[in-house]
Amino acid sequence: MVNENVKEKDIFRETWIRYTGYANEVGEAFRHLVSRRLVHGSYVVAVSYVIADASTKSWRKFQENESLVQAANVAADVFLWQMLASVIFPGYTINRITHLSRVMFKQARARESIVKYMPTATGLLSIPIIVHPIDRFVDFIMDKTFRTNKTI
Repeated sequence: MVNENVKEKDIFRETWIRYTGYANEVGEAFRHLVSRRLVHGSYVVAVSYVIADASTKSWRKFQENESLVQAANVAADVFLWQMLASVIFPGYTINRITHLSRVMFKQARARESIVKYMPTATGLLSIPIIVHPIDRFVDFIMDKTFRTNKTI
């Protein structure tokens, strides 16, 4: 007997797979140390994660005999939320944190090794700090705009 009150685990948000959505933040933190191709590759990984989450959730909705419109609404909601919360806002935030810390270390006339590596460390250490505030901000934006009058 299957307990219908037990919620199925969301592999895209409740397992290690969630961390692939942070690939571009890691890429941004390493931007001044690695080739541009590696940074762009980190975005490919993150966007692939977003597409996989959106397509999986919309396909499940469609398989539940929901309408194509409802499945498309789920796809759009998940894709937009994930792009904002996992790619755009965090990528930009880590890029700026890393850049500004690099400028700060240069202005402080820190040793060459500090100027080279500390901005990356600062960016990496910032990732866990920015995740939840950005998620809540994107929830707020989505609830006030895209999700108004939609049942998802």
